[in-house]
Amino acid sequence: MALTFDAGPGPYTESLLEVLKAKRVNATFFLLGKSGVARYPDLVRREASAGHELANHTWSHPRLTEVSAVEIRRQLALVQEQVKLLTGRAPSLMRPPQGRTDPRVAEVSRSLGLAQILWTVTASDYRDHDPKVITQRVLAGAGRNGIILLHDVYPGTVPAVPGIIDGLRKRGLTPVTVSQLFATNKPQPGHAYRNAT
Repeated sequence: MALTFDAGPGPYTESLLEVLKAKRVNATFFLLGKSGVARYPDLVRREASAGHELANHTWSHPRLTEVSAVEIRRQLALVQEQVKLLTGRAPSLMRPPQGRTDPRVAEVSRSLGLAQILWTVTASDYRDHDPKVITQRVLAGAGRNGIILLHDVYPGTVPAVPGIIDGLRKRGLTPVTVSQLFATNKPQPGHAYRNAT
């Protein structure tokens, strides 16, 4: 299963990186530009140098289906530029805020070389911050070739991650990056994916 974190980096990201290192897991981070990349450039570099996958979650988290195509492009291009400046490599994946996509979002994503990655399971960790609840929700929805959506900007998420990783492994599931999950079937720019099947 792909382990993904949205909306960072933020104040909990450093602790999360330590947990992932201890568990020997790489994840995909869908980065926000304004509140994440611009505020925590060293954490972006650290994520990249630790072998995690960096992906695009827009500059300021608008609902892309409610803004112009020009604004969609601006939102994505700003993050592409900043991540490339910091790490030497622009992302090839994006996640539209709230998973809201349409043909315009798909076309702009395609033109920027970005595949849209959605999810199969989320813990609603933006609403419920209890690590036990977060862990239970993720494991209840976990399955082969799935994509887990979490956030590294909420207090209950990082404490839940060790239990999530251990629970996945007990079920014979390996936490990986999105690109590792799609290793035999690379996501195509513009297309939207909820899982690797």
